[in-house]
Amino acid sequence: MATKKLAKELGLVRKRSRPADENLAKPTGSRQFFSYLIVIDFESTCWREKNNYGQEIIEFPAVLLNTSNGKIDSEFHTYVQPQEHPILSEFCTELTGIRQTQVEAGVPLQICLSRFTRWLQTLRQEKSIAFINEKTSAATAHPCAFVTWSDWDLGVCLQYECKRKQICKPDILNSWIDLRATYRLFYNRKPKGLNGALQDLGLEFSGREHSGLDDARNTAHLAWRMITDGCLMKVTRSLNRVSGYDISPVVAIHPSSIFRNHQGQTPCSSIPR
Repeated sequence: MATKKLAKELGLVRKRSRPADENLAKPTGSRQFFSYLIVIDFESTCWREKNNYGQEIIEFPAVLLNTSNGKIDSEFHTYVQPQEHPILSEFCTELTGIRQTQVEAGVPLQICLSRFTRWLQTLRQEKSIAFINEKTSAATAHPCAFVTWSDWDLGVCLQYECKRKQICKPDILNSWIDLRATYRLFYNRKPKGLNGALQDLGLEFSGREHSGLDDARNTAHLAWRMITDGCLMKVTRSLNRVSGYDISPVVAIHPSSIFRNHQGQTPCSSIPR
């Protein structure tokens, strides 16, 4: 028995292989701190020519990604009425596919944020989700973070529109994961847009590019692929002045956080702001 025990410690005794169906049920990947990721991808007013107009959100989608199995467990989606420039440009409609009748049937941003907050509250109740800057018990909560493709959605578009319109923005939207920056560090290459990032990994874009909901779903698909490749998702940007989060000190992440790339090396320059 002592010889067998020694052999196990030295790794000379192989464990019995798991059944094929069990192996398929548990894909390889890194162990994630966040149980869920909420992927957001806004579409906004835009013009072909340069101008000084402030952009307004016209499509507000969000999808809930379960990081344990890669499934989208819930979705939020609504069109938003632009107030400052209510008539969409032809360029905007061509780019996004969003029609004037759709935004006119939508709701103002303030009401949209109220509905979005209620959707988040439902997720808290049904799935015990907690966000990183909320005071809650880590033993009973499932940590959740927001994900965007670049810092534009939450760091620029929503931030400045809420300031211009004096809309109270939910504090939980002040921290997020920039998947573009994370992708660049993890794979050590600069992606050529969301579609290019998917293609580099042998994945196909599903749906219409620049449709907010389709972009959000594809970003979630990309995030899941990165997770199965071994990427540990961490918060990369925070607008909060005070660092540190209540749910766990593990995710008090700053842009200088260390990532491990897909070859098991340890690069790590800081994530650019």
